[in-house]
This record gives sequence, structure tokens and C-alpha cells, in this order.
Amino acid sequence: MSFSRTSRKMLSTLVEGLLLSKKCPRIKVKGITLDSRTVSPGFIFVALQGSVEDGTVYIPEAVERGAVAILIDFENCKKTPVTSLYERLDENIPILEIKNLSEKLSLIAARFYGDPSTKLRVTAITGTNGKTTCAHLYANLSALHRKKVDKSNTENYCGYVGTLGHGKATLINELELDKSVENIDVSPQLTTPDAISIQSILDSLHSDGCNSVVLEASSHALQQHRIAGISIDTAIFTNLSRDHLDYHGDLETYADAKGKLFAMPGLKNAVINIDDEVGKSILTELDPAVRVITYSLENITADIYCQSMSFSTEGLEAYIQSPWGYGRIVSRLLGRFNLYNLLAVMASFIANNQEAEYENFLEVLDIVPQLGPVEGRMEQVRGCSGPSVIVDYAHTPDALEKVLQTLRLHCEGYLWVVFGCGGDRDIGKRSQMGSVAFAKADKVIVTSDNPRSEDPGKIIQDIVDGINSLVTIEVDRREAITLAISSASDNDVVLIAGKGHEKYQIVGSKKVHFSDKQEASLALAQRYYQSGGAA
Repeated sequence: MSFSRTSRKMLSTLVEGLLLSKKCPRIKVKGITLDSRTVSPGFIFVALQGSVEDGTVYIPEAVERGAVAILIDFENCKKTPVTSLYERLDENIPILEIKNLSEKLSLIAARFYGDPSTKLRVTAITGTNGKTTCAHLYANLSALHRKKVDKSNTENYCGYVGTLGHGKATLINELELDKSVENIDVSPQLTTPDAISIQSILDSLHSDGCNSVVLEASSHALQQHRIAGISIDTAIFTNLSRDHLDYHGDLETYADAKGKLFAMPGLKNAVINIDDEVGKSILTELDPAVRVITYSLENITADIYCQSMSFSTEGLEAYIQSPWGYGRIVSRLLGRFNLYNLLAVMASFIANNQEAEYENFLEVLDIVPQLGPVEGRMEQVRGCSGPSVIVDYAHTPDALEKVLQTLRLHCEGYLWVVFGCGGDRDIGKRSQMGSVAFAKADKVIVTSDNPRSEDPGKIIQDIVDGINSLVTIEVDRREAITLAISSASDNDVVLIAGKGHEKYQIVGSKKVHFSDKQEASLALAQRYYQSGGAA
């Protein structure tokens, strides 16, 4: 992705203290990009070594399009000497070597965009599950608090950056998302954008009236230093369970990646779930200068502790003890995991507004009942009749188990689950998800998710290896959803898991439109009409 500014920066300013050579030509830079296809005259092209492709291959194209300088990782030069790169070029464009360029790129981009994070109060959320929900809840809580407390202020919005794109919170339970983030290729939207893109987004959000931003910090982004140049005020840890082991290799490495967020320089506040073992571990390694707020549903020593809680089809209720006093939480969100999310969001919001913590605590308790679910997260698809249908993003064994446990409390009949697993991803979790589905649901239909380059039948077989009973297999996801909804009784609950908000399916090299919510809505309507319902 590429971004540019109307005001140019000197190349020497952007790379000050980073070059292996002391020489840096006096060049004004108009933009910076990782993608040679988006280079315009006056741009820097950053030729990184990717997991699949080597960026140096695209240097000639970048130069042809008007690049004024090339940044390359010193380690890359061991395989491809700079002299050989110059031989490919018709023009004498400076190729500058930087050691550990991928680690420094966030800083370079921050310099280009004027260090936008220092003008914002940034909250970053990491963990296997709950990042998107927490981020949306935080942004919408901020919007509601702003309207309630400071109605005359036309600025001071809260921005959001994450799985669903980026934008600012302006309305109740609604984010004004930038639609330009929709991808046109087979790569899904990154939870955390690349190091250049995120600096540009922060700059745009600040220009658009935001004084705070909440962002989702994925383990990939932390490992790849995409947010290394961002000043983080508050970091939240939700939980950790099996995911992304195709990338990290093992849970320990995965946990270490998450922990990097809490070692970032300048961090002021850490909000940590101490019901999670990794959360406890992060707690022991924190800099003493960081203010810590722990939360728990089980541990009475936590700063925020639930003394009692209850869950129903209408939502949840809990009485909590906190550093700011005793309070009652009422929410229409479902399940224990959403109570965890609410505690994390409340704690971080109050920590970020320390000038009036006690008053903000009471205000937050008043606002929480207005917060609604996030798209594709325990989202109910309504029809004129038929079973209760829930769409959820659960795509890990732990998340699937928690969602099924929650829905069991609201199910009078059979609990159905329709799910699959993504191709070209962690194979080991497939049988685990099969085991969870068999143990927690009454009716299981295994189908395709995003098979990508893998054979859908092979993925399904990996899943059913974890199931010690007969299950229904329907490779076509549309047919699987229709089958479940047409077969379920009115008092059953049908969970469609794995894709949530996604509006596409990746099959082979093609990305085709597909929405679980839309397909479920159509299946409910079809069931209603076939049963004799009025049109």
C-alpha cells in the first residue's frame, strides 16, 4: 500500500541515524510505499524481503514509475549485492542500505507523517479472541461518552483501526469506516495494517478530528514490528489460545509475540486478564513504571472483580468491585466472554481519562447498556419464524467452545453448528475444532471456510478426524447453511461459525462474494415461504 503527503520531507530526515553509510543525497520525498505498482514520481520504494517474494525484484519497475530512492535491508544485500541491483537500472537512483529495515520501517513512516501517534491517545488490544469486539466497544463507548459529557465539541472523536478497516466512531454502535479498505485481491484485510499504512491512517484520523484511536494489534504485526514506531498509551491483553501456529510454530512463540506490546517504550497503562495464564506471565514482566489494571471473573485479587454475574437471552448482568467503587453492569451482549470484553474496555477507557476517573466510572456504567454487538460477533440473523440463527467469527477451538457454551444456555431444543477451517493455515487446530463441535453441539455440519489452495475435502477430513461420531458433511457452504436452517426446529439454535463479518470466500486463487449473514437470511426466508408463510 502507498501513501503520500502534500508537504514533502527530506530523505535525510527520514533515515537519520539508520543508514549504514554516512552519505545521504539531498532529496525531497513526496511519498513512501512497499508496492512498486503504486509508486509515483518523488516516492521512496521500500524493497523488503517478504515471506513469498523479494522486493528487490520490483526495483526496476519502481524506478520506471518515478522512485527517487530505494530502501533495502542490509541482510538482503548478502544475497543480492547493491552493485548487481544497480546493473538492472538505467538511472543512477540511490539504493540505501538499512540494517533490520523491517524493524525500522515503522519509525521511518512515522517521521514521514509527522509522528501522528504522539498527537493521539492510542489504545492497542492484543489477544487471540476479543480484539475486534473490544475495539468496537471502546470506540462506541468513547462516542457516547463524548456526546453525553461534551455535546458542544465537534471534534475529539475516537478512531478505530482493525479487522473491519478503519474510521471514526460517530454514532451509537456505528463506525464511519473508510470503504477504500475493501480489497480487490485474494488477501483478506489485515487485522493490523502494514507499517507505512498504519502511520498514514493515524495521520488521516487525526486530521479528521480524532484525538484518540483504538487499534487491534495482531501477533503477526507485533512480530513484524508494524507498530514499533507508534506511541502506545494503553495496552490490553484479552486471552491466548491456539491460533496462527502455521506462522509462529508453537504457543510459546505466539505468546511471546503478544507480549511485545507490553514492552513497548513509553507505555503508560496495561489492562490485563489475569484469568489467563499468559496474562499472569505478562504481568510479572511489566516495567514498574507502567500502571496496571487487572480484571477477572474468578480472581478476587484482581483490580476489577465480578462479585456476581448472570446471563440470559436478554444479555448479562454483573456486580463488580473496582478501584473506583462498586457498580452494576447491565448489557445486551451475550456470554461470559463478552463480560470479559466489557471489563477490559471499561478499565482502559477510565485509565485513559485519569483526570476524572470516579466520575467516568459512573458515566461508563450508564453508557454500557447502550452498547450493541459487533457485526459478525454473536450476531443474530432474524427471520419471520424458524430457529434462532447466530453468526460468529469463532475460528479457533477456544472461541468455538466459548460460543457454543454460551448458546447452550439459550437453547431449548437442539444446538446446531455449521463450520469449517481455512486452507493454508494451522492444520493442527482442525481436529481440535472437530472435537469441540462434537462435544458441545447436538448437530454438526462440517463445510468449507476459505479453502484457498487446499482441497476442501482434505480440510474437512482433517476436521472430522477429531469427531468420534457420524456428522453431516456438505462441502458447499451455502448448501450447508440452508440444510441446517431448513432442518432445525423453531426452538433450536443454529450457529454459523468461522467467517463472521467476512463478505467473501477464498477458493483457489479467486475471492468470491459470500456472506454467512446474507445466506442465513435467505435460508430463513425460504423456510418461511415453504412452510406457507405470507409473502
